[in-house]
Amino acid sequence: MSFTVVEPAPARLNRSEQAVPGSNTRFLEKAAQGNADIVFLDLEDAVAPDQKEQARKNIIQALHDLDWSGKTVSIRINGLDTHYCYRDVVDIMEQAGDRIDLIMIPKAGTAADIYAIDMLCTQIEAAKGYKKRVGFEMIIETALGMQNVHEIAAASKRNESLHFGVADYAASTKARTTNIGGPNPDYVVLTDADANGVRERHWGDMWHYAIARMVVAARANGLRAIDGPFGDIKDADGYRAQALRAAILGCEGKWAIHPSQVDIANEVFSPSEKALATARAILVAMEDAKKNGLGAVTLDGKLIDIASIKQAEVLVKTAEQIASAKG
Repeated sequence: MSFTVVEPAPARLNRSEQAVPGSNTRFLEKAAQGNADIVFLDLEDAVAPDQKEQARKNIIQALHDLDWSGKTVSIRINGLDTHYCYRDVVDIMEQAGDRIDLIMIPKAGTAADIYAIDMLCTQIEAAKGYKKRVGFEMIIETALGMQNVHEIAAASKRNESLHFGVADYAASTKARTTNIGGPNPDYVVLTDADANGVRERHWGDMWHYAIARMVVAARANGLRAIDGPFGDIKDADGYRAQALRAAILGCEGKWAIHPSQVDIANEVFSPSEKALATARAILVAMEDAKKNGLGAVTLDGKLIDIASIKQAEVLVKTAEQIASAKG
């Protein structure tokens, strides 16, 4: 291991993160009663410009009036390039800062963006005497943000997670697609012809590089890595497939832009009983190996060693978090 020790962000269950527009009071009420691990109340893209002020008021009232127990609550503020941003931070933090857990910073482009919001929150928390410090979630959704993703991830002690904002990222990089997440039929590999002259088309994941790079930046700084939205709310299989790809790359959760996606995310990012049984068997086998002075052994015909313990512990700890959340 490096002499530099990575300090992990506060442990939060983050399998599903539901987006809820602050302009819709009925949706706010439903979200408080739903199954999402984290709910982010949105002041940005889901709210029209002429509704920004009312949405802010709706969220403040909902934070005071609704029961959010068992939920982690985040607020997605407007971008730093808008005149809504400072008022989002000031009003929410001053009037309900002790009732939220996280602030989501959209289109994070540089470390200075995070520093600016950190300064505002620090001053408000000191002035109001809050005991709880709000954490930060950053959406990486521009070419600038991806270029500076490592600096953004390390910009504040408040940082907890990085999120991949696929739609704005596609626009920023001028990718030739209008989908919000998921595969593209033009992003394929065409094989050479076989003996019968047949050529196969193998679809690829055009978001693989971006998500993988974000995951590295997140994990290198002790943060959670979260995959963003999947736009086709009627395509449950497509959503599940994208979530599985993100999970394999190291994400521990995914956005749900519709309530129907919440349970799928919770399922995909929860360890299966089979995986848990294997993980626990690895821990037992390695404990026995340790007693016998061995650093590696075989289990079911496969080599396991010290690294296997770390992999197994991730699954077991996640299962413990889920059990704790269920009470």
